[in-house]
Amino acid sequence: MIKLWFKSGEPWVWLNAAAVSTCLILVVGLLSLVAVRGLGHFWPAQVVEYRYQDGAQPSTIVGEIVDTTVLSAQQAKDSQYKITDGSGSLIQKLIKTGNRDTTGLDFRWIEAQKIKQTTYPVDMTVIERREWGNFYGHIVAVKEQSKVIASGSQAEQVAQQKLTEALTIFAQIETMQQSEVGAINYGLEQLRLKQKGLQLKNQWNAATQQQFAKQQADYESRYAQLQITLKQLYEKIALNSLVAKEASGNELEIPLAKVVRLYQPNAMSVWEKMQHYVEKVGEFISDDPREANTEGGIFPAIFGTIMMVMLMAVIVTPLGVIAAVYMSEYAKQGFITRLIRIAVNNLAGVPSIVYGVFGLGFFVYILGGNIDRLFFPESAPAPVFGTPGLLWSSLTLALLTLPVVIVSTEEGLSRIPKAIREGSLALGATKAETLWRTILPMASPAIMTGLILAVARAAGEVAPLMLVGVVKLAPTLPLDGNFPYFHLDRKFMHLGFHIYDVGFQSPNVEAARPLVYATSLLLVMVIIGLNLSAISIRNHLREKYKALEN
Repeated sequence: MIKLWFKSGEPWVWLNAAAVSTCLILVVGLLSLVAVRGLGHFWPAQVVEYRYQDGAQPSTIVGEIVDTTVLSAQQAKDSQYKITDGSGSLIQKLIKTGNRDTTGLDFRWIEAQKIKQTTYPVDMTVIERREWGNFYGHIVAVKEQSKVIASGSQAEQVAQQKLTEALTIFAQIETMQQSEVGAINYGLEQLRLKQKGLQLKNQWNAATQQQFAKQQADYESRYAQLQITLKQLYEKIALNSLVAKEASGNELEIPLAKVVRLYQPNAMSVWEKMQHYVEKVGEFISDDPREANTEGGIFPAIFGTIMMVMLMAVIVTPLGVIAAVYMSEYAKQGFITRLIRIAVNNLAGVPSIVYGVFGLGFFVYILGGNIDRLFFPESAPAPVFGTPGLLWSSLTLALLTLPVVIVSTEEGLSRIPKAIREGSLALGATKAETLWRTILPMASPAIMTGLILAVARAAGEVAPLMLVGVVKLAPTLPLDGNFPYFHLDRKFMHLGFHIYDVGFQSPNVEAARPLVYATSLLLVMVIIGLNLSAISIRNHLREKYKALEN
């Protein structure tokens, strides 16, 4: 019976089903872990206050519980801990204590057996700052021009009102610096380069000098007016500050210009926490990073990833399709064609870092250096295209994903019946018309699938980008309001490199860990979305051209 059962093939069906189920469980488990660790970071956690006895004098520890570990008796002994409560194990808690500017530490491990009292004060305030991380304490007073304008129970409400005003002013300052001041600086730099170019061509004379002096004076006049406005805004935002008291009793004056938000998580309802959660997630997606990428958002990384992938898709699609069409439809099938196909397949297995080295050596140093010498001599010795940037990153990843597009397109072309080609030619169409109006539309499902799979792979690549354009923090986006608006020579941020940088290069590992999970989840969702889009587009095109295939 068992022999007949194996011959029927049913065991292999069950084995395949078990393998697929195991893979699905592992994938769902991984995504669930990343989602819980990443998205849970934005939920406003309760702030606990411990009365802690670690020595002769008790102390007060305030913060958020981040993690809890249990050490066995042997592990505690090996770590030189003493178990005094007779439980046979040692419980340790990782507390985010904040207040890094006064204590020097942002996180602290404590022993549960030394906790004498645990409370959750309703009036405990979390002050999220632009520098030095969170501050945990009580708001004592609000000052305006160094004079107390509110204290006691009114301090929290007045602080929220003044913070709203300060955030509005801060947004105005940021907008002016990025748009108006940035445009003036960019214009002055372009004017300087144009002047140097005329000098190199021996076209610099009194007339051009007068014209340039007038333009420069106009820029400087506009800049002086903006400086006056910015000075007024800075003076206005610096008027207000709040006085906060730590658990130890020390008081600290915090300028409202350095504060992002105030909230009391222990007093918040579920609805208020949900509103706070949505606000934090929106900030994570739409804001710029701060505090060495451990706070704020990742919008520049999202923007840079999308821009690079779109530019790469524009480059790789025509190259891959043309190469596949030539080898399938025009080239004579022989030894050389087979050799080219073998080379294309081997390119798909080359480590990505090798493409990065090639991109750095050929695109950046050779091609970019020659472009600078021919078209941008006035920028020397500062490089324009002779340095890593968005264009070279896109070209490097286009080479990396080119085999995927070629192979996918060739497979799509090979599935089209020969009778369709012959029928089109018999009706009087040329070979080019047959290819453009009949063959390529029928092969479009395979082309689109290959393209989007290539995009999905490129979105997750990190190693080559470290050599050809990606940076830890880009001061400006590749796309802005300055001519020519799309700056291919600029460096950019990338989600994959952001994960590497935050996870392995951050000075504050514990603070950066949740952002690693959140950014990883976002990158995985982008790739999943691209693959689902590929399936949807492929199915739509298959249905559209099914009649032609039949």
